[in-house]
Amino acid sequence: MALRDERGLYAGPIVDAHHHFWDLSMRRHPWLRGQTEPALARNCLPADYLRDAEGYDIVASVHVEANWDPADPLGEIVWLDGLERPQGLAARYVAHANLADPDVERLLETMTAHGRVAGIRQIPSWHPDPAISAVPDRHRMADPAWRRGLKAMERLGLSFDMLISPWQIGDALDLLGAFPDMKFALNHCGSPFDRSAEGMAQWAAGLRALARAPNIMLKISDLVAYDPQWTEASLRAVLRACLDAFGPGRCMLGSDHPVVTRFASLRQTYESFRTAFADLGDDELLDMFAGNAARFYGIRDVDITLEGKTVPDRS
Repeated sequence: MALRDERGLYAGPIVDAHHHFWDLSMRRHPWLRGQTEPALARNCLPADYLRDAEGYDIVASVHVEANWDPADPLGEIVWLDGLERPQGLAARYVAHANLADPDVERLLETMTAHGRVAGIRQIPSWHPDPAISAVPDRHRMADPAWRRGLKAMERLGLSFDMLISPWQIGDALDLLGAFPDMKFALNHCGSPFDRSAEGMAQWAAGLRALARAPNIMLKISDLVAYDPQWTEASLRAVLRACLDAFGPGRCMLGSDHPVVTRFASLRQTYESFRTAFADLGDDELLDMFAGNAARFYGIRDVDITLEGKTVPDRS
C-alpha cells in the first residue's frame, strides 16, 4: 500500500473523523430552515459527499450529529441507518442527547442498540458574545444533572465529542479529571475564535493544558470556521500548534463537510492536511489520517476494507 504520492504527500487511506449528512426536504434541522448560504442551503447526502471527496481514498467516516430536531434525537439515527451508501461511509455515529434530561439513560440505551452509535455530542460551547454562544451558561460542564448524563454514557461505553471554547479550558480539565476512564474527542481544534496574537496564544496554551490529560484526543477539523479569510500560512500555524500540543498519536483529521464548504472545499481541507504534515513518518501519517479515528470510534477492519486496504490496529 503506497502511502505517499510522487510529491511525497500522504496518499493512503483516510477515515474522515467528522462530517454531516442532511436532507432539507425533511425539515428536521431547525437551524437550516431559511438558510441562504450555498453551503447550507443544499442537501448533503452520501452521493454529495463522495462527489466532493473524489480523488481521496476515504475508506471510512464518522457522522456527527447535525443539530437535528432535539425533540427527536433518535430520529437522526433511524434516518442514517436507512441511508444507502458504500461500505465504510458513516461507519460510526456521534449522536445527540440532552445529558441533563432525567430520562437520558433510557435514550442512550436505545441508541446503543443501533450498532453504529459510538459516542454522543451535546455542545456546551460558551462565548462572551451571547450571539455566538451555544449555551447561556459558561459552566454547563460542571452542572451535576448534566454530569449524571455523562455518567450514564460512561456506563454504556460511549465517548463524548467535546465542542468548547478557549474560555472553558478550566471546566474541561475538571471534567476530564472527574471521568478519567471515559474517552473524549475535542472538536474543531478547540475553537480558536479570537484571532488576535493574545487570543491565539490563549488558545494554544489551552490545547497544551488539555493534552496533559490522557483521556482526550484532538480532532483537527474545520479550521476555516474560525478563519474565513484563511491563507495556507494561517492554516498551517493552527495545524502545527495542534500537532505540537497533542502529537501524531492523539490527533485525528476530519473534514466537517459540508459546513466547511462555507469557506473552503473538502479538497482544500485535505490538501492543507497533506502539506502541513508532510514531514511526518509514514506510520504517524497513517495514524493521523486514518488509524487514530478508527481506533477511537471502534471502526474495525471489516468496516473499512476496500479493495484489500485496511487500517492496522495498533491498540
